[in-house]
Amino acid sequence: MQYNVTLKENASPEELSKAKETAKSQGGEITHEFSLIKGFTVKYPDDKMSTLESNEHIHVEQDGEVKTQ
Repeated sequence: MQYNVTLKENASPEELSKAKETAKSQGGEITHEFSLIKGFTVKYPDDKMSTLESNEHIHVEQDGEVKTQ
């Protein structure tokens, strides 16, 4: 499954690096890094999502198609 991982605005660059390293060490593959916000898109095993979601500086949501009317 693919997820968008974003950090809170006040998160430090070190927290972003730590989140990426955690994702990779748990079997994730980073497919995109955002430039305007602190975050990335990662292919990640569903059974490991609680690892990322347990960090108070991180918001995780499933990646998907967005449509406008």
